[in-house]
Amino acid sequence: MNYEEKTVSKEHIYDGSIIKVDSLTVMLPNGKEAKRDIISHPGGAVVIPISSDGCLYMVRQYRKAVDMELLELPAGKLDYGEDPKVCAIRELKEETGLEAGSIRYMAGIYSTPGFCNELLHMYAATQLTEGEACTDEDEFLSCEKIPVKKLVEMVLAGEITDSKTIIGILMADKILKGEM
Repeated sequence: MNYEEKTVSKEHIYDGSIIKVDSLTVMLPNGKEAKRDIISHPGGAVVIPISSDGCLYMVRQYRKAVDMELLELPAGKLDYGEDPKVCAIRELKEETGLEAGSIRYMAGIYSTPGFCNELLHMYAATQLTEGEACTDEDEFLSCEKIPVKKLVEMVLAGEITDSKTIIGILMADKILKGEM
């Protein structure tokens, strides 16, 4: 069966500083029409900073969309047309002060494909050198170094709920075990 939904019409709703929103009417595989609200996003880069002693450098920050503080991997939005690796290197330095001697592409993941086209490019960073963080003036966060084993336990206990971070922690665990 062909599951493709063909766009019948598109109405542009909103242009924000980060996202664009369109309302689409689509033709379903069964011939019926349905509405789809689609958020367009330039994508982002996520860094899995793995220390030589089996820890990850994490950032803690408040996220207004969920109205709570989250423990996350360093990440940031791509500028339109920006190379994701360049973004990853920049965000690692800005949010943690770290520079990586080695940075390796791991995967691309869609954060919420039901309504958003945001593609997150994930990188493992190793051979880390510590330095001073230089966050943007509207970013308020702290950096924490936590053993991967503890982070996996936190994921399994439901204490870490950010999807990109859960994926990155599980990847880091596999990397440290020599399975990736």
